[in-house]
Amino acid sequence: MKGCTWSAAMFKKVALTLQPNDKNCLVARSKCYVKTGDSANALLDAEASLKEDKEFFKGFYQKAEALYNLGDFEFALVFYHRGNRLRPGLRQFRLGIQKAEEAIDNSVGSPSSVKLENKGDLSVFHKPVEQGKKGKLKASILPPKKEQQLSRKDPKSEKISRQLLGELHSDKEYLEKLLKDEDLVKDRMRNGEKLQDLIVGCLTYLDTRTEFWRQQKPIYARQRDRKLMRQKWTRTQACSASNTAGYVLKSLEEIDAALSSGNAKGSLKKAREVLKTVQNWSEGTVLNKVEVLGNLHSCIGNALFDMGEMKKALDSHQKDLELAREGNLTDAKSRALDNIGRVFARIGKFPQAIQVWEEKIPLAHSTLERAWLFHEIGRCYLELKRYAEARDYGSRSLAAADDIGDQKWRLNASVLVAQSEGKLGDYESSVAHFEEALLQASVLQDKPAREAIQKALCKARQHMTESEMKPLT
Repeated sequence: MKGCTWSAAMFKKVALTLQPNDKNCLVARSKCYVKTGDSANALLDAEASLKEDKEFFKGFYQKAEALYNLGDFEFALVFYHRGNRLRPGLRQFRLGIQKAEEAIDNSVGSPSSVKLENKGDLSVFHKPVEQGKKGKLKASILPPKKEQQLSRKDPKSEKISRQLLGELHSDKEYLEKLLKDEDLVKDRMRNGEKLQDLIVGCLTYLDTRTEFWRQQKPIYARQRDRKLMRQKWTRTQACSASNTAGYVLKSLEEIDAALSSGNAKGSLKKAREVLKTVQNWSEGTVLNKVEVLGNLHSCIGNALFDMGEMKKALDSHQKDLELAREGNLTDAKSRALDNIGRVFARIGKFPQAIQVWEEKIPLAHSTLERAWLFHEIGRCYLELKRYAEARDYGSRSLAAADDIGDQKWRLNASVLVAQSEGKLGDYESSVAHFEEALLQASVLQDKPAREAIQKALCKARQHMTESEMKPLT
């Protein structure tokens, strides 16, 4: 402690005389102030480090630490979130969020949290994507495909948000509760900044993340297609054609709404009716008729998928793919390949699923999309007992997850690599990746996953010990 006091004094001298505005010196001195119990001065230095660089993540972390040590847990939580927004891959921010929430819980009671459903074994990481009658995911692999517009007050949208955000949804709910505290949001930080503005900024980030996930989903692709079609029709079509566009767009929304509410039969009936109508229209009646037909075949395929009619669903998605290729529609092609892969994986035709998903790889627009796509392909290879390929795709998924700092996909990919390495006899690597997965599960506060991984880790360590004890021949 004496050494740290001396360091604080030395940094103070350096910062104030030689480099008064050096943000790294200010952060270093702030750390020493925290350790010596002088949290007030620690906060002043942390705030000073952010004066010139509003996105200095070290400054945000140190400000959060100082606030935490001052007992301002709500304020600390906000800045842990803000730092996590800037550097989502850094474990220190997630741990900070966790400890701040726990501190608040101890004072005012715990907020509602989202419990991920699984059976307590590693099958949760490699079961094919399956949705029950109510649309709930039964496995934590591919993102869910059902979409609708996000609204915090819409229960259906909250359900979608929960699926898309995963562990971050509990953070979103917590911030929304803070925002409802009228007395709290009126408070200001010591620098005059409104707490309400900070909370809204964090919520905006989470909503942006949700929307990003939406862009990877088949139904959202249809919504985006409808938006583009609406814009095209508005610019180029006459009034009567505009009425036609309105009919198509409204019909697609009704089809999606029925499917999202679990009414697959109603969605299918409506989609087939609209398809028959559009097929009878001339090219001049509706702009981009190929796009509309492709959307409708995709809707039909998704409804049949939910009804368990896999062969018919496959036929519809293949028609969507044919139309996408005919019209050179990249997004529609990506959507169709995604859906075809889902059907093949569901019915156990893993080689075919691999083939179509590998064709989709060049169409992946983001690192996040590649993370889950590589993971799904790797899972198919694992089912086929082609462990080297499973490991390689798992490693690619892990690398993609590392690039964007996504802890959930780090967890999934680490489990995939660990299982593959175990099957290949590389128990040391298997143990290392299970340990990484265990760390991610702990950070995510995913107790069922943590318990499942701990069991698998014990077995992997046992195999490693046994292999080391075998006599050399």
